[in-house]
Amino acid sequence: QVQLVESGGGLVQAGDSLRLSCVASGRTGSVYYIGWFRQPPGKEREFVSTINWSGNSTIYADPVKGRFPISGDNAKNTAYLQMNSLKSGDTAIYYCAASGAMKPLEAATVGLIGYWGKGTLVTVSS
Repeated sequence: QVQLVESGGGLVQAGDSLRLSCVASGRTGSVYYIGWFRQPPGKEREFVSTINWSGNSTIYADPVKGRFPISGDNAKNTAYLQMNSLKSGDTAIYYCAASGAMKPLEAATVGLIGYWGKGTLVTVSS
């Protein structure tokens, strides 16, 4: 069992930045991918970014490429999402997500994620 706890959400203005953190605990040795999904108001949950801790490889959804770099600190069992140049369209509940060994595209698929955090709300005002 893996537990994920997110933090760092809040209310910001367009153009501002936020950094989200996700701390993993429990059987973290089984985690190969850790990353982020988001669910905008009235929409389905969608992939944002993920990182493979062992290989230090990253995957980004097109809307956040170049804006939301993801990083991980294995020693602290923590993943970060640096959110820059925030837009009103980025408003969503952001969920930390972790999964075991699988193909990279599978780690970016909502239905294949093994563990979820409870989410942190990011609201971007225009």
